[in-house]
Formats: sequence, structure tokens, C-alpha cells
Amino acid sequence: MFFNIILASPASGSVDLGWNLAAMLSIPDLIKKKRDGEKLSDEEIKLFIEAVTANTAQPCQIGAMLMAIYLRGMESAEIQTLTREMMLSGDVMSWPNEWKKLVVDKHSTGGVGDKVSLVLAPALAACRCKVPMISGRGLAHTGGTLDKLESIPGFNIQQTSEQIVGILDSVGCCIVGQTERLVPADRVMYAMRDATSTVDSLPLITGSIISKKGAESLSALVLDVKFGRAALYKDLQSARELAQLLVDAGNGLGIRTGAALSQMECTIGRCVGNSLEVIESLETLKGNGPDDLMELVETLGGMLLMMTGLVSDLSEGKKQISDVVIGGAALSKFQAMMQAQGVASETAASLCSAHTDYYSILRKSEHQMELKASADGVVQDIDGLILAQVIHKLGAGRSKAGMPVNHSVGAELLVSLGQRVKKGASWLRLHYEDPAPSQDQIVQLQKALTVDHSETTQQRQSLVAEVLLPQ
Repeated sequence: MFFNIILASPASGSVDLGWNLAAMLSIPDLIKKKRDGEKLSDEEIKLFIEAVTANTAQPCQIGAMLMAIYLRGMESAEIQTLTREMMLSGDVMSWPNEWKKLVVDKHSTGGVGDKVSLVLAPALAACRCKVPMISGRGLAHTGGTLDKLESIPGFNIQQTSEQIVGILDSVGCCIVGQTERLVPADRVMYAMRDATSTVDSLPLITGSIISKKGAESLSALVLDVKFGRAALYKDLQSARELAQLLVDAGNGLGIRTGAALSQMECTIGRCVGNSLEVIESLETLKGNGPDDLMELVETLGGMLLMMTGLVSDLSEGKKQISDVVIGGAALSKFQAMMQAQGVASETAASLCSAHTDYYSILRKSEHQMELKASADGVVQDIDGLILAQVIHKLGAGRSKAGMPVNHSVGAELLVSLGQRVKKGASWLRLHYEDPAPSQDQIVQLQKALTVDHSETTQQRQSLVAEVLLPQ
């Protein structure tokens, strides 16, 4: 077993006339060129990314270039070069030959209650894949994947390169944070995008996401691109545009890349908040998962199994993922991953046991409050964005990088879409610490529930609207 890290740099002694010409240009020249709507050459993009990485570009110059890209956009060839140069700005992973075609990962554009990774990674490992999942912390509504996992006592998201390969060899999956040497250009540019209000630039989003996945040297990548009121993109067409850019960029780096376009209106599952989402993930791995969460896990996992050639079609891939979740193989992988990443064996075993008391291990909030339905009827809508915004303010999320999150704060939905409820019945259980939610926040939460007085019930709609597969 071995693990290599390749630090990408221009080949010594090579002569590239185009590069020499680009080196004669200054960063202001490149900013002016993009500002005026011209296309940047491969060499010019390389020059800019190297200046960002080497800290020779001034922060104001980086911000100006990001704004020029935001306003003027980039052609597909520019986006491809930007992504590749960002990927090569730091370490690029290299895996053993016997893992060829089996190294996979997924990326989600974010959602309320999005705990898919906690179920999907061990399920894929149970299907013989290798999953070096490099995740992030939440900056939007609630905690990110790493925040959720850190609510488990002892779980260590910081692993060395050698530890990562060891975990993949013995378990098949790990969920870790980005290392300092992986895509350093993105770390600088991501912080600057936030400061310059260029976060929603399609070329910059594409470069940021795909460069990090490219540095993982993946065989296959699936993207969960969300649309709806609780997503970055509110409509299907905008999400489709981003998905196609991401798919094209991933395939351009030699990664078999596909995408699922999924709705983000309510919540994924019934729980929102770090510890609560861990509990729901564990229950899902024990075969008790909600239908919408399982739909996403099966679809994304099935796509990856098909793209790696482990199955012949999507339906077979979905079935294999479902089988390892329902049958307990994925739960065993999650238990092994917890132990490999620092969780005491007794703790991991207890969390994965059939009748565990989760709150004997995970932190429970000091207070719980149940909200009541204000009328009889059928649940027609639950606004996930409102839930997320209130829970964020109560401490489940962070407003800027570096802030801690409160792992115990969150909410549990006690009803589901299409369910008939009675006036006065509990529909939401809020978990909070001091201070208590304000009256305004409670009023806001109550507005999230829409009950229709009609007698007609409705079937749950599929979350996945479209699937884009590589040719």
C-alpha cells in the first residue's frame, strides 16, 4: 500500500513561448483585459492563479479580477483552464493501481437538513468503492457535514495523507476536512469571493468545486445541484445551467462526472441541526430512514456505481445502495469509519446498536418546545428556509468562518407533507439553549407550516427532477 502526493509545478528547463509572453504582462493588464470583456488565454489564467498562490497578487487585485469575472463571465475553455490551474496550485492525490476506477465522491450545493453524505459514504464503501470525502463546514443555514460529525465525541476530521489512505484501505471511506496543501488558490479566492459579493459567479463556483474534487484524483464524481426557495438557485433552469458547467468541467479533468437536480423546498428528512441530523443518519443506516433522504442516497449512489462500471444501469445501482443500507452493511462501515477517525470503540458500537440512547452520548439541548398546528387539515407545505433561518439564529449555524456552532440546537418535524393534522397537534419540536426563542421567531416558525382545509391528500413528490449522466 502506498500514497503519493504530487506537488504540481511547471517542468524545470521547459521553454514555453506563450508562457514567457504572458509573464511579461502584469496582473493589472489581465484585470483590464477581463474587465473589457476579452477572453483570457491559458497562460494568462495560469499567471493569475500562480500569483494568487504565491501571494504576489495584492488582495485588491484578486478582488478586482473576481469582480471582472463576475461581471463579464468566462467562456467554457476559460472555465476549464481556471479549474485545472486551481487544482494544480497545490497537492494532487495519487492512489494505488488496484483502486483504479473505484475512487468516488459527491458534492452538494447545500440544503436544509442535508445529511446525505453521512449515509452515502459508508453505503458506497459497502459496495467496494473508495470514498475520500473531503467536506466543509457550514456557512449558510446550519452546520456542514464536518460540523455534524464533530457532534460525535472524539470524531477527528483532521487526518494526514497517510492516515487517509490507511482508512480507505481498511474501511473504504473517510470524511475529512481540506488540508492546507490542497488547492491553496481556492482557499484565498473563496475568502475573497465572500468579501467581494462574487460568491454566486458561475465560473468561480465551478472552479472552486471541481478543482478540489480534481485534486482528489477521483474516478467518478456525482453532483447534487439543488433548486428551490431554500437553495442558492431558485429555479430549475438556473440549477441546470450550473450543473452542466460542473459536469463539463469535471469531465474535462478526466473525471466521469454526473449530476442530479433536486428540489430544496422543505427539509431533507425530518431533522435539522447537527446532533439531530447524526441521529437521523444513524436511524437511516439502521433501515429506518425517511423516504426523501433514501431517494437522494439511492440516486446519487446508484449514479456513482454506474459511472464506475460496478453496475450496468441506474436501477441496479439504486438497488445495491438500498440493499447495503437496509441490510446493515453500510452501518458497519460507518461504525468502522468512526473508530478509524478517533471515536472510542465503545462509543461507536453504542451509537450503532439497535436500541441505543443517543443522548447518553450526543449532547442534548437544555430545552425543547413543541409548536402546535393552528387548524385542522392536510399539511400542504413546510418552508424549510424559514426553519433554517430561525435555527441558525438560535446557534445551529455560523455567520462567519471560525465561529463555533451549537451541536444540540435544531428542530424535528413531527408531521410530513400530505399528512392530516388536527388543530392543537404538535407539528415541530424545537431544541434550543438559553436564551429562549423570541415571540417573533416563534411566529416565523408557525408561518412555515401551511395546512389546507380540503379533504384531498397529496402524494410525496420526487425530490430528483433530472439526472445528467456523462456520455
